[in-house]
Amino acid sequence: MIGTLSLLGRGLILVALLACAVGCVLGITAGVRRSASGGRQARWMAWVFSGSTLLATAVMEYALLTHDFSVGYVAQVGSLATPPHIAFVSLWSSLEGSILFWAAVLGAYTGAFAWATRDRYPEHTNYALGALLGVGVFFTFLVAGVADPFLPVSPVPLDGPGPNPLLQNHVLMIVHPPSLYLGFVGMSVPFAMCVAALLAGRCDAAWLKHLRQWSLIAWAWLSLGILLGGWWSYEVLGWGGYWAWDPVENASFLPWLVTTAFLHSALLAERKQQLLSWTLVLGIASFLLTILGTFMTRSGVFNSVHSFTQSGIGPVFLGFLGLALVFSVLLLAARMNLVSRGAQPITDMATKEGSLLLNNLLLVGITFTVLVGVLYPLLVEAIQGERISVGQPYFNTMTLPLWVTMLFLMGVGPAFPWGRPTLDQVRQRLMIPGGLAVVVAVVSVVAGWDSPWAVATFATATFAGVVSFQEVLAPGRARAASTGEGLIAATITANRKARRRFSGHVVHLGIVVCAVAIAASGAYRTEQTYTIPEGETATFERYGLRYVGPRTVDEPHRRAEIADFEVLIGDRVVAELSPRVNHYVANGQPIPTPAVESSLVEDLYLSLVRVDEGAGTASIQVIKQPLVWWLWFGGLMVFGGGILAGWPTRRSRALTVEARAAK
Repeated sequence: MIGTLSLLGRGLILVALLACAVGCVLGITAGVRRSASGGRQARWMAWVFSGSTLLATAVMEYALLTHDFSVGYVAQVGSLATPPHIAFVSLWSSLEGSILFWAAVLGAYTGAFAWATRDRYPEHTNYALGALLGVGVFFTFLVAGVADPFLPVSPVPLDGPGPNPLLQNHVLMIVHPPSLYLGFVGMSVPFAMCVAALLAGRCDAAWLKHLRQWSLIAWAWLSLGILLGGWWSYEVLGWGGYWAWDPVENASFLPWLVTTAFLHSALLAERKQQLLSWTLVLGIASFLLTILGTFMTRSGVFNSVHSFTQSGIGPVFLGFLGLALVFSVLLLAARMNLVSRGAQPITDMATKEGSLLLNNLLLVGITFTVLVGVLYPLLVEAIQGERISVGQPYFNTMTLPLWVTMLFLMGVGPAFPWGRPTLDQVRQRLMIPGGLAVVVAVVSVVAGWDSPWAVATFATATFAGVVSFQEVLAPGRARAASTGEGLIAATITANRKARRRFSGHVVHLGIVVCAVAIAASGAYRTEQTYTIPEGETATFERYGLRYVGPRTVDEPHRRAEIADFEVLIGDRVVAELSPRVNHYVANGQPIPTPAVESSLVEDLYLSLVRVDEGAGTASIQVIKQPLVWWLWFGGLMVFGGGILAGWPTRRSRALTVEARAAK
């Protein structure tokens, strides 16, 4: 007999699928006919879709928390020994649950978009709702079909295996996947808005501004998801790194790169009506790359700690990607000329406009380089039957020059005014940043920092960072001079009134901080492996590592093997670190959890290799990396700046209220 929760969950998904299908047709038809009533009906379908998917997800969470093993997904990932908070996040620990969660996030975005655009942008909104609900048709079809998490189980098992140990080994897995999903799924909204612009045959500044706001929100969440994924890798996997150019890591990085290019291009399109067609191409490409990334993660074609096992969902995703690609290419070919009527070409590269174009070309170049590195092994395997891998040497060698060049352009672009700058303007705005960049390069060489790319990164990051800092202060200086306010108060007021501009500089400063941290931690990392007898001390650079002894901690869902260490500088104990290896009850796979002593200057990282209680020794890998803390801080600056830039202004909210009142 089918359980109540299985019936309820499947029923809600079928309602969502029906609402998407009907709403898609209503939205496109209302756009063609310019029908206000059809648009209202499509909006109601969007809200039905949103509510149904969110309720279905709540049903699944209830099943997970109550250990209802009659529900197929709970029988697959649930366990009586799993703590409630782990049971809650196990929704995204396996394929079927992750697709349900994707549909729920898409439903939330669709409902929010339908609410935000009511009574606004009548030429575009209906088309956009139709396209967004069309994407919803595919994902609800997946949940209702090949990735159904609500399949009933008979006979009902008494217990289950629990979620993947890697996904319950650290608190970051509670926040990393939702952040990544908010970014990935959020790209559906800009895609639908680009489709709407093409179908409507026009893309004015107001629609571009709205499009850019939605893109910024999705981009910010994707940035946070990538950051938290790197942090999780650093804190859990025990290798002391945060980015390995893993194919599935690249799956999230590819749409981030293209969306970053899109945001800069959209700014130019909004302000100057330049690169309009290119902007729409980038907006659509961002979405297509999220679908490609989802295929890479969930098809099982890549071997990765981040990916799911082989399943039948891969061909379905590949088919949807092909369909979306063909649709996008045909739509762009048929309608791009209508949208780009009156667009102005960029004729001078020595301008802000030219620097934005070069920025776009560099980002697309990095995207292509990464995409080749990801897909080339698959092509070789398909053609020759040989398994090869493309690792860090390829990606670092091919992309480092592009990254350093882009850092330089991050300084040039904001410093230039719109239009062609005069020589005096260039000298005035770039002399101090350029001089400080040279000083940093010289000091780095004199200090013996012998990595050329690290020194180049420090110099160009200084250049870009000082430019952004100057641009943040400039409005405050002007206001202080004209009003007599103090510089700090004037700067705060001026930047509050120009929030989008200020937020862009916060993002740039965050990227500068990340670039310095990545260069320093990668180029000047040191490591050593020790086997230390209990009570003895090993010396690692300026640190002493005293092995205090082993201990074991038993929890309901796992058993932890721990080695306690004291960290000394001279005779003073400065930290106590306890790296461990966790053994989960339902899965015998040992999962290491390193211990990290983090400071603003450097991290000391201990990863437990083995405890030999018979010999009374512990083997550990010790790693020292400078400035890693600043990577997390800079990433949070990027996220905060993106959210701040994308958040609706009071003026835009007031316009919505006025539009509704006028009706």
